[in-house]
Amino acid sequence: MDNQVIKFVRQKDFVLEKRLGQGATGNTVLLHDPVINERFACKKYEPANPAHASQFFDAFVREIKLLHLINHPNIVRVFNYHLFPKQNTGYILMEYVSGMDIGTHLLISQDDINDIFTQTIDGFAYLEKNGILHRDIRESNILVTSDNVVKIIDFGFGKRTTSDGNYNKSISLNWWCDLPSEFKNSLYDFRTEVYFVGKLFEKIISELQIESFKHGDLLDRMCRIEPEGRIGSFSEAKSAILDTDFGTDFSDDERQVYREFADGLSNLLRSIENDAKYYSPASVIATKLEEIYRKVMLENFLPDPTVVSSCFVNGAYRYSTNAYFEVDVLKNFIALLRKTSREKQEIILANLHSRLDAKPRHTQTPPEMDDDIPF
Repeated sequence: MDNQVIKFVRQKDFVLEKRLGQGATGNTVLLHDPVINERFACKKYEPANPAHASQFFDAFVREIKLLHLINHPNIVRVFNYHLFPKQNTGYILMEYVSGMDIGTHLLISQDDINDIFTQTIDGFAYLEKNGILHRDIRESNILVTSDNVVKIIDFGFGKRTTSDGNYNKSISLNWWCDLPSEFKNSLYDFRTEVYFVGKLFEKIISELQIESFKHGDLLDRMCRIEPEGRIGSFSEAKSAILDTDFGTDFSDDERQVYREFADGLSNLLRSIENDAKYYSPASVIATKLEEIYRKVMLENFLPDPTVVSSCFVNGAYRYSTNAYFEVDVLKNFIALLRKTSREKQEIILANLHSRLDAKPRHTQTPPEMDDDIPF
C-alpha cells in the first residue's frame, strides 16, 4: 500500500467562457465547472517565443509550489495544476478574481484608499511571514474584487528567501519607478518589497490627487531610496497602521453593541479547528448578517445561532448546543457595522478575531472514505 501510485484517469471537462489576458509566458482563460457551478482562471504556460519554453519552465513550476503554500484572503488561491514536462507546458487552475487592477479601482472609488492600502499591507505581511518574495509589484498584479477585497496575483517571479533573508534580484523587469539603492548591489529583500508597494501607492495617490489618505508619514518611510532609512518590514507597517487607527474613538454605545455581539459569538463557540481561517472584509460579513436577520427578524432568538458563527469562521468548529443568540443583538451589530467608517469596521473585525484566537484549537478528525476510493 505504501508508495502506491494512485491514477485518476477520469477526464474533467470545463466550459471555456472567455480569454482573460496574454502575457510573455502564456495566456489565461476563464473556465466554468458546470458540476459545482464555479468559475476558475486557468493559466497556461506557453511563452510567446517557443525557444524560451524550456528555459522558463522551472519558474512556472516554482510559481505552482509557492501558490500551494499560500492561504490568505488578499492573495489569489490555487486549486489544481497539470504539468507536461516533455512538452514544456502546463496549466494552473486558480481562483477567478472578478474585479479590476488597483489603479483603476481607486480611480473610480477614491474613498477606498485607506482600506485598500491596509489590505495590501496585510497580504504582503503574510508573504513576508512565510518567506515569500513576490518580485513583480505593479498595478496589474494587485487586483480589487467587486466586494472591495484586494487580491495579489502573478507569482511567476516569486521566490523563497534564503537563510539570510536576502535574494539576488537576478531578474530584469521593466521597472516603472526609480530603483532603490540596494539594486546597485543586486540585492532584493523584503525592504525592497516595502519600497515598491510604497512607490505604487505614492504614484496612484499623486496621479489621482487623492486627499483622504491618512498614512502619509508611513508611506514616506516606505518610499525612501536608501534601505537604512526605510521602514524595515511589512509587519512594522501593519503596526504603524494600527497606531494610526487607534486614534479612531468609539462611543460608549458603540462599545456596548460590540461587546454584546462578541460575547454572544464567544459563548457559542467551544473550539475551532486548527486549519480554519476567518472571513473578511467587514462589508462582506455585514451583507451576510443582513441576509440572516431578514429571515429571523420576527423572532426573539436565532433558531440556529451557528449561522452567525459561520459568517466569521471559514472552517470546522465545535459549538455549545445550549448557547442562544438574541435577534436584537444581531440587529444592533449590523447597524454598527453599516454606520461606521471602514477604519472602525476593520478595528471591530480585528477585535472579533482576537476573541476567536483565544478559543481552544482542535484537529479535525478525517472523515471515513468510501470503499471504492483507492486509498
